Formats: sequence, C-alpha cells, structure tokens
Amino acid sequence: MDYSETITTPAGLDHAWAALTDVTSYPRWTASMSTVEPLDGPVLQPGNRFRVRQPGLPTVVWRICEVVPGSSFAWESHAPGVHTVAHHRLDRDPDGTTRISIGIRQNGALAWLVALLTAARTRRYLRLEAAGLKAAAEADAGAAAGDGAASTGGR
Repeated sequence: MDYSETITTPAGLDHAWAALTDVTSYPRWTASMSTVEPLDGPVLQPGNRFRVRQPGLPTVVWRICEVVPGSSFAWESHAPGVHTVAHHRLDRDPDGTTRISIGIRQNGALAWLVALLTAARTRRYLRLEAAGLKAAAEADAGAAAGDGAASTGGR
C-alpha cells in the first residue's frame, strides 16, 4: 500500500531541511504525533532509532535507513506481517519554491489488513504532517529573517 502527500512552501531548502530533520520537534507542529523519542541519539543517521507515538495507533520504533543530506531521509518499521517505509523528500522547484513530499509504503502479508483499518487515518496524518512541516519551515525562515533584521537594526 502506498500513500503520499506533496505540498510547496516559499521557505528555502535549508529551512525546510532544518524542520524536517528535527524529528523530535514534530509533536510541536503536527497533531498526528504525540511524542518522538530518540533511542540512539537525535541525529538522523542510518541505524538510529526513534520511538514514535501517534494518536489512535500503536507505538512504533522507526529505524533510519537512508539519509541524503539536504534532500531526503527514510525510516522503516517492522510489525508482524508488515514492513513500512516512510519517505521524506525536499526538492527546489523552478519557481523557487520548495516541494515537500512525504509518504509511506507498506508491504507484507498483513499490509492489506493494516490498510483496511488505517487508510483514512494514514491519509489524514500525512496531510497534517505535510502542512505542519510547511508551517515549521516557514516559521524557521521567518525567524531567520527576523534575526537578520535585528542584527542590522542598530547600524
């Protein structure tokens, strides 16, 4: 089963990347996550694990399986009969905006059952996460612009 969500933001790639990779902050900007707890440290590097609690879903441990600095990361989880990979990607569009693409792919003997039980919630959570990431990137960009203005204001 595949689910994905794409949204654009005027925030630069650096601001979107900063928001995207600060996974422990996700609960501050999306209602789809209650907690994100690092189990091997907060750095996004292959092998590091994060315990994620989401409303109405079982707690899941995600393991980072791929990181392309400044561009994308993926993490995966395993449950009996289901392997899930969640991807997060940033691209600069020709018009200067940043495209945020997130999604999950579920495979395994019980993936159809998980999809039957959670498809609507999964789609809703992906929409919340994409919108939250967009807002977090724009807030970071706004804060950076404000810092720049404050540092030159006294000259």
